[in-house]
Amino acid sequence: MSANIRKIAVFVEETHREAGRVIAPARRKAVAVAVIVNPFAGEYVEDLTPLMDIGAELGALLGKRCVEALGITPVQAQSYGKAAMVGENGELEHAAALLHPKMGAPLRVEVEKGAALVPSSKKMGGPGQDLDVPLGHKDAAYVRSHFDGIEVRLNDAPRANEIMVAIAVTDGGRPLPRVGGLTHEEAVGEDGLR
Repeated sequence: MSANIRKIAVFVEETHREAGRVIAPARRKAVAVAVIVNPFAGEYVEDLTPLMDIGAELGALLGKRCVEALGITPVQAQSYGKAAMVGENGELEHAAALLHPKMGAPLRVEVEKGAALVPSSKKMGGPGQDLDVPLGHKDAAYVRSHFDGIEVRLNDAPRANEIMVAIAVTDGGRPLPRVGGLTHEEAVGEDGLR
């Protein structure tokens, strides 16, 4: 792997009760985070291809970690998302290089299919700052019950010359969805929209 990884952390959030009601089975979200050295911290570089290649590696690694943490098969994954936080010596374009050109395809392999765009967010930040990872249905963007997110924070990342990269995967939508629209069961997933 070309990424210089300082640490990886994986978290699973389970919701068992919501609004006084039992959620069965519990709704689960996994988020896998890698803290990497930013190879371009402190300098302007025109060609960000090395970060794009690292994004592909992390898409596979972190997507697989999420699926494993949930204890599901790839086809059972229902939602996904990605996010990156760049330390103060980097720039937002470094996060974009990681997230956009090459991360999606390897992530889709780990969750089987993934016809819809992978929701994403990027920001500048420092150690202990929250990173919100948006979530959307992996095959059909119009499945409203799966519009969601998960927050992740590491007390020591990202440092000034680092980037914190996160991928999240779920095995269901929000608990007690009631805003209508296309359901997971109705989704066809051919065009990424419905």
